[in-house]
Amino acid sequence: MSTFRSVFIAVILATALIVAALLINRERPALDTERPEADMVAATGRCATCHREETPAIVVEYEASRHASVGTSCLDCHGLQDGQESLDHRGFTISASVTALNCQQCHSSQYDEFLRSRHAAPAFAAVEGAEPFTEEQVAFSERYHPGAVDRPPNTLARLEGASAIASGCVSCHKIGQPNTDGSIGTCTSCHSRHLASVELARLPTTCGQCHMGPDHSQIEIYEESTHGVLFNAQRDEMNLGADPRRLTVADMPVPTCATCHMSGLGGVGVTHDTSERLSYWLFAAVSERRPTYVQAQDNMKAVCGNCHTANHTDAFYEEAEAVVESTNERVLEAKDIMDGLYEADLLTPAPFDEPIEFTYFDYWHYWGRTAKHGAFMGGADFVQWHGNYQLLAQLVELRALAEELRTRHASPTE
Repeated sequence: MSTFRSVFIAVILATALIVAALLINRERPALDTERPEADMVAATGRCATCHREETPAIVVEYEASRHASVGTSCLDCHGLQDGQESLDHRGFTISASVTALNCQQCHSSQYDEFLRSRHAAPAFAAVEGAEPFTEEQVAFSERYHPGAVDRPPNTLARLEGASAIASGCVSCHKIGQPNTDGSIGTCTSCHSRHLASVELARLPTTCGQCHMGPDHSQIEIYEESTHGVLFNAQRDEMNLGADPRRLTVADMPVPTCATCHMSGLGGVGVTHDTSERLSYWLFAAVSERRPTYVQAQDNMKAVCGNCHTANHTDAFYEEAEAVVESTNERVLEAKDIMDGLYEADLLTPAPFDEPIEFTYFDYWHYWGRTAKHGAFMGGADFVQWHGNYQLLAQLVELRALAEELRTRHASPTE
């Protein structure tokens, strides 16, 4: 009897183990179960076999990605979508170019939010104007950003030349480039191609690849600010890869660019529309309130409320808006000087062919923007020495150059 009992128990246990193994195997991603060789399933089959030799870094990055951990295969992202040019690649038919349309398969809400942002069509139109876009794309974007896409190509960029545009301007502005498949932009500008990293997109230095320099010095301002200093001090303690839907201050007690402009902290909801919480057109020569001023400011203040009292945040906004107001006044004074010169025919209609035109452009495009951005991002030095000091000094220079032109016109040389 004991022998029978032992055999019976052994059979039951063996059966249970087999059933468990089958159940576990059923839950494995297809890329594991359909690729019999271990060196193939490490990434995604035959793709990894070649690319591990030819471009090994992309295989390593993919294997470290969230996509790999949930069983997303190479063909899931590189597979041909409607409207895309096909490429026959070693027995596979893939898309000749992966675009936002490929990402949209799984991340449709993020793509829709992105389309409403200035990172989409307005970014590329700032260089190339409306011509590359369809009428439907222009009309869609103009609903959210009037005048941002329905515009001519950038005059200064054209004067700088095609090589400067290709290697300079478009390197950043292509984030909103229209694709031949009807989509706009590329998600990999922020997330990288094969790592597809949330952590990378949250790093200030990722945003700083484009948001830097004298005309939009956000990364320099951030690094000077208290936020930037605290981030550098606590970087190793933060969970930058946390799921955006479940992100808390325990993961990121110090804000980065993405925290303020995109995260759901404060109960405002996660968004890929980086314009959503902006209350002013700070990039403009004269900055006015956006149509969504009240809601945008309320949402941003809700994020601030994770660390600051309402009184503190309200006072911060009042000070920043005072800088916007004073900067507008100075820019308008400089504009009056330029308008007077044009009306008196002391300047040619051609753009950027006389020194004073560059001085005026720098005045609002560099120093004016810097003062305003510095005020809203906590960069005291950028409000002062890189902003208001330059506004003061360059206004004196503008007046002197204008007076020189008037004197020269009144007393022409033989």
